[in-house]
Amino acid sequence: MTHPSRGIDQSEEEPLVGDGVTQGIVRVGDTVRRPVRPFTLTIQAYLAHLHAAGFSGAPVPLGLDEQGREVLSFVPGDVPRDPLPPETARDDVLVALAQLIRRLHDAAEGWVPPEDAAWSGIPGMRAGDATPDGEPLLVSHRDYCPGNVVFRDGLPAALIDFDLAKPTTRVDDIANALYYWAPLIHPEDRAPAFRDLDIPHRVALFADAYGMTPEQRRVLVPAATTMIGRFHTNMRTAADRDPVFRRFWIEGAKDRLPRAEAWMQQQGPSITAAIAR
Repeated sequence: MTHPSRGIDQSEEEPLVGDGVTQGIVRVGDTVRRPVRPFTLTIQAYLAHLHAAGFSGAPVPLGLDEQGREVLSFVPGDVPRDPLPPETARDDVLVALAQLIRRLHDAAEGWVPPEDAAWSGIPGMRAGDATPDGEPLLVSHRDYCPGNVVFRDGLPAALIDFDLAKPTTRVDDIANALYYWAPLIHPEDRAPAFRDLDIPHRVALFADAYGMTPEQRRVLVPAATTMIGRFHTNMRTAADRDPVFRRFWIEGAKDRLPRAEAWMQQQGPSITAAIAR
């Protein structure tokens, strides 16, 4: 593994291109170097806690390099991109993701962030509403888009890009994962392999694999509906303030999010009935 303090020849750096939100991410050997942001040290402390608690499905924080960049271990595996390929629509993928997130939540439970903790967010982001389940907050990932889920042997095995991690609840975090992977969006906006899937069945499958409690199941659909509405509001606001989010908005979010809201209102009762069985 490359030592963070060793001098690096620029030719050793391999640019890592994600969704374009964070620029300047490179791979150097078995490490990833990222620009330092106000929340970097908080997230490094969180990642260190996760590994100390036995959760290995996240990058290892390795401090800063001689250029002042954040250093993380490189997480090997395959990262799918939109549109999601057909093999990611299998039920066992959803089960593995639910189990991975359950391990993350259990490792995060009880961690107390430092008093000077700083958290990230998108430009103009509206804060979350009151917790839907009355559970204590725990810090979790909060951004399970395909580019942040690492697959090995065809199944989700790790998570990367914890930039949006902050205090949340298990239910809200589960809703985020289901939005991308059930998915909780209108069929018109899904990848072809996901277009005709039985979404209530898939949400119930996730709930069972995670081990959701009856109370968590009861409040999941209202929490997911609120979350999608918040996505819509936040993305519209961010599009007015940031060129990257303006591109996301123009390229489809302005139509996809209202459709998702309407679809959730229509399908919510069926999903609630499926996970309550």
